Amino acid sequence: MQTHHNQITQLLLDLSGGNRAAVDALMPLVYEELRQLAHRQLRQERQGHTLNTTALVHEAYLKLIDQQRVNWQNRAHFFALAAQAMRRILINYANNRLAQKRGGGQFLVTFNEQSVVQEARAEELVALDEALSTLAKLNARQSQVVEFQFFGGLRHEEIAEVLGVSVPTVRRDWRLARAWLSRELVRNLRN
Repeated sequence: MQTHHNQITQLLLDLSGGNRAAVDALMPLVYEELRQLAHRQLRQERQGHTLNTTALVHEAYLKLIDQQRVNWQNRAHFFALAAQAMRRILINYANNRLAQKRGGGQFLVTFNEQSVVQEARAEELVALDEALSTLAKLNARQSQVVEFQFFGGLRHEEIAEVLGVSVPTVRRDWRLARAWLSRELVRNLRN
């Protein structure tokens, strides 16, 4: 497993160095993990979502490898950015869907990973994105911790590695951000 992680890291470093051949070698190594990440994110979407796991993986991968100014650090960094890319794709999809839809009621949402509804509505996803954007202005690291754990499924150890902080710091940021997001989502959706 460690050899696999080292291979991915080396290919990412090669890609950062301008070796575009690394793109073809990287995809088979990361594909299954990207599928799992996409599946986790789509599982939180409504049933009948027209974007499927494969499409989300491919769109996110294309966005990631098309980056010219990314200095890839390691495997965890790659998957953290993959989670962000997938989140942006889903948010854009939800915003487009909402732009087409007029009216509708507001839904009360709390930020608790155990109670995330299997069929998240576009409104809820957009509300969470807006709350995360507000949190990013107040505390960028806490926002990243939420994004990496909730959307990316990264473990605290992986998040700590990506952010260059300790695991207890990640745990503390996760608790504080989760509490803040719960309050913010309730307050915003009541208005």
